[in-house]
Amino acid sequence: MASVSKVSILDYFNIVFEGENGKIESNCKSCGTRIQAKRSVTSNFVTHLKRKHPAMYDDFVKRKDMKREGYSSACLHTFATNGGNPRFTLPVTTGAAGGGALGGVGGVGSLEEGGGHRTGVTKFDRHDPRQVLISEAITKMIVHDLQPVSIVENQGFRELLQLLEPRYTPEPQHYIQGQLLPAYAYQAQLATRQAIASAHALSLSLDLWRSQTQTASGYLGVTCHYLASDWQIRSALLACLPLTCSSSVRRVLADFDEVCHSHSVSGRAFCVVADPFPATTTVRPCCLPGFLVPPLLSNRQDDDLTDQGLENGSNAEQWISNGHACNGEDEDWGESWEQGLGVCRVDCFSRSLEQCVREGLCSSPQISSTLSKVARFYNYITSAVPPEKLMQVFEGWMPGGSQDIQDTSTDWAAQHKVLRRLLDSVEFLEEISGPGEMSLSGSERALLRELVDILEPFTEAWDMVHGDAQKDTQPDRHVSISLALPCVLGLRKHLSETSTPHCPALLLSLSQSLERILAPILEKPLYITATTLDPQFKLTWSSNPEWHKQVLIGELSKHTRASPQPDLNTDLNSQSQTIPTPAQSPVSSLSRPCKLFSFIKQRPATQAKSLEQELCVYLREEPTDEEALHYWCRKAIDFPLLAQVAKRAFTIPARDTVVENIFSTARRFLLPERGHILPKNLETLIYLKANYKLLWT
Repeated sequence: MASVSKVSILDYFNIVFEGENGKIESNCKSCGTRIQAKRSVTSNFVTHLKRKHPAMYDDFVKRKDMKREGYSSACLHTFATNGGNPRFTLPVTTGAAGGGALGGVGGVGSLEEGGGHRTGVTKFDRHDPRQVLISEAITKMIVHDLQPVSIVENQGFRELLQLLEPRYTPEPQHYIQGQLLPAYAYQAQLATRQAIASAHALSLSLDLWRSQTQTASGYLGVTCHYLASDWQIRSALLACLPLTCSSSVRRVLADFDEVCHSHSVSGRAFCVVADPFPATTTVRPCCLPGFLVPPLLSNRQDDDLTDQGLENGSNAEQWISNGHACNGEDEDWGESWEQGLGVCRVDCFSRSLEQCVREGLCSSPQISSTLSKVARFYNYITSAVPPEKLMQVFEGWMPGGSQDIQDTSTDWAAQHKVLRRLLDSVEFLEEISGPGEMSLSGSERALLRELVDILEPFTEAWDMVHGDAQKDTQPDRHVSISLALPCVLGLRKHLSETSTPHCPALLLSLSQSLERILAPILEKPLYITATTLDPQFKLTWSSNPEWHKQVLIGELSKHTRASPQPDLNTDLNSQSQTIPTPAQSPVSSLSRPCKLFSFIKQRPATQAKSLEQELCVYLREEPTDEEALHYWCRKAIDFPLLAQVAKRAFTIPARDTVVENIFSTARRFLLPERGHILPKNLETLIYLKANYKLLWT
């Protein structure tokens, strides 16, 4: 057998530091880039070569192939098909026909016969680039789809890997849990801290989930929304920490402060988005009462969605409630919470909007029976009517997909859209479904039409904040609170001008909940400032521009007196902690001769504008549909004081965070009490899923 020296990816790097648990820091021999990883997980080094130095990567792969060929040349035999092109490399068997692991004609076994016992195929070693890339792809799949790590031990999964790449050695579950996932989490932490260190401005979102089961537990999620150097808002999950039912407010606030200090955002956050803590209220899915749209169960979904509780009403039991204490907890969360977070706390607008709709729907039980009747018809047509006919009604939106089913069973806005489509085509649907399947009286149709018309602006506001799932190409886009105030004004105007003979209780309840939950936004200086600094609104919404201008000047003055300074008590170097300032434009080095250029008019000396002057000039300009941050990036030189506040105010999100949506998905399959995954691994999966784009794009 040929002797080939060992080939390692670390041959292309200089190790400058080696710490405990196998952590190493190395510099690329070609470009000097510092790479941090574990010695046992070399995917960082492989990825760097592949992306930055393709020639070096090809050389590395060639050397690895030469090593394998030298090792296996004595025991492998290459045979050709289709004109002599090599297709398979299989071992030569010397036993009797049919003997050995790969029995068959001529000693060559089929894929089915060999199973997973191809003992003659040379397996990759753990540091082989192909082995590393496949392991990374499997880990990315587990994170992206929130699959239990135990999937790698499934026989069917291993047989699939054996078919696709016989040379790959499947990594055991404990290796992925104990090595790969923590290594990727460590990389995500480094990338997050580096990105936040250079952020121009940032705000935080704090999310809590509490289990309603006997084994009460929960999670604390801290998300940072920061303005990057390219004037784009990005979000990163800083931490996902476990909570128990015994966790007090002080403990939660202490964990929150620790996360802020460890990521050097203490004192830098412009605002914290965190809901209040009522001690007895339980958050349940907001659904149209009686509009039951049970999922069409597949092999994978047999009871996951059923367990979610689709009663659409007071009996619905949700496993996790966001922002609420455990049942029976006597501690007064509200007062301690407000004192701990301070005056910079604001409510999440999208959850306030949902709470307003929830209270309005709960006050109208009379619509439940009619909605139940329509829901039965919807379930019938989606199962019995040919899809090509339904496409005529739903205009490209095809009900029946797993995501659509889940939305229509737990989301009031998705249910509202289904109901609207059904009413718009009720005659056509009655005709294609056959006589007697659905028969709505005139009063029932009038009631449903009023319900659809009343909720239409609420759905529009919801789609503006969350995005329309069928139209939005960026589902995770950042939406600032500048939309909140115009939405509230529009909803108030809509409810005041609506007349409803069939749904008076719904209209009254929605009006009352809007005034109690959302109307206070209209008086808060922060929302007035954010909306006015949005170039598409300015003060066009105001019925008293002079008063709002004074409120605006007071708020702007408060935020322009001193810029927030970064926390210096951190392990990051001082250079990375400095908030970058825009570079000044270069000035011509040639002085202007006075006599030679005497015919040119002298430019007036540039004087710094006051805050009031900037605001007056800004408001005199016509509103524009230009994206807000793009506008302020372009106008930062003209309005430096206003831009300083704008770039901070627009970091405050109007919608819930990515991590909340992730947990809503993960809980159906991965809750520890369901036995699928360990709590620590669940935290790591949620953390990596939330930071997926930061880590792998």
